[in-house]
Amino acid sequence: MKRAFIMKFPMIAAFIWLTGCISDPNEKIREKAKNDEDYLTKVEWPVLEKNLGSINEGQKLEVIFEYKNAGTKPLVIKNVQATCGCTVPEIPKEPVMPGKNGFIKAVFDSQGRPGENHKSITVFSNTEPGEQKLDFSVTVVAKTPKES
Repeated sequence: MKRAFIMKFPMIAAFIWLTGCISDPNEKIREKAKNDEDYLTKVEWPVLEKNLGSINEGQKLEVIFEYKNAGTKPLVIKNVQATCGCTVPEIPKEPVMPGKNGFIKAVFDSQGRPGENHKSITVFSNTEPGEQKLDFSVTVVAKTPKES
């Protein structure tokens, strides 16, 4: 009988450990932030606009905007959208706890975009107002004919 228990114990422990790994503790926070209109916090953006200078056509440029959760509830970024397909934003998956900082990252692809470029990223979160527009500009230096 003892032997049967000893043989089953590792399997039971593994099952409990695996089910604990599968459940995401942040999922409840994300769901509450998405569905509860009263689950709001405050966000501070030190910089809303950036001039990123010049890059050569064909380069990819990472753009980063920092923010701080200045409220009392976890800050959840629900969605991030760019104004065009040349800019691909990343949606942070983890909530940002009160007093902590987070980052919005996006990659701008300059291929086929010579000249002045002004782009926007819109961040949707559990704040009031629920969206924030972030802008950046960059000058793309066109390829010379022999570079093409």
